[in-house]
Amino acid sequence: MIARMREALEDILGPVSEPVLLAGGASKEAWAVDADGEALLVRRAGGGVIHRHTLSLADEFAVIEAAYEAGVKVPRPIRYIADLDGREAFVMERIHGETIGRRIVRMEPVPPGLALQLAEELAKIHAIPPERLPFLRETAMDRLVEELDDTGEPHPAIELGLWWLRENRPAPSGKGREPVVVHGDFRIGNVAVDADGLVGVLDWEFAHLDDPARDLAFGLVRAWRFGKDDLRLGGIGEVEPYLERYNELTGREIRPEELDYWEVAGNVAWAIGCVTQARRHLTGQERSVELAILGRLGAEVEYEICHLLEAKGVA
Repeated sequence: MIARMREALEDILGPVSEPVLLAGGASKEAWAVDADGEALLVRRAGGGVIHRHTLSLADEFAVIEAAYEAGVKVPRPIRYIADLDGREAFVMERIHGETIGRRIVRMEPVPPGLALQLAEELAKIHAIPPERLPFLRETAMDRLVEELDDTGEPHPAIELGLWWLRENRPAPSGKGREPVVVHGDFRIGNVAVDADGLVGVLDWEFAHLDDPARDLAFGLVRAWRFGKDDLRLGGIGEVEPYLERYNELTGREIRPEELDYWEVAGNVAWAIGCVTQARRHLTGQERSVELAILGRLGAEVEYEICHLLEAKGVA
């Protein structure tokens, strides 16, 4: 397979080094190659998708192009490939920096400006004109209900979380609260970081149109703190300066209680994601130890949902 992939890449890019498969990625492959002295990364479709709403690689590449044009710190997009040894793919710059979440939160020291840099990148992402990406659609909370129903499994903690979200959505305040282009998975683990701070924002397959507060809060989910639970913002910092910087740049006046709500929503979404990904393994669609482990992790996320709702007085 590697020889065929190299041959296919050389037809497009010219001479390249032997592709090296990188670790990580639940549904996409990442291959490192060098071409004409430049370090490149090939993002290629894997054996399945995390769920049916995931963007195609063609659309994901278009989102990265739009983000790059908007000045977001993303790898420079180079080429979309409709068929790379039987699967779609695209080529982009291979940036440096740490991407493994548990290593980022244990950097000594964590770059002091990282939290504010994350807020600044979100402000730029949310300023991308939606008409620039006409294929993006709004995401309603009902989609989470449908995804859970599709599993055919009872999960009372998730169902309680969905009920609470339906009954308690806060009214947005401030200016500019129309749906915006959101990353959809903005968190530690989907960014590259070095000693100076943020290098790039990665993994755009969940981009869609949504309330900006949802994107702003997703990185608060406990699973993305990687053991540094006392630092609510992704295990790297406090929420208040992050929120203040975002509001300063955008004028949206998002309130802390909105982040509290969307933190619950993020946990509910990730719990459903764990269930659906584990089922890919259990049903034989894609046998994978990583997917099986997510089934165990899902129980921890369900516990976190209960913990957050208990703090809000839900019995």
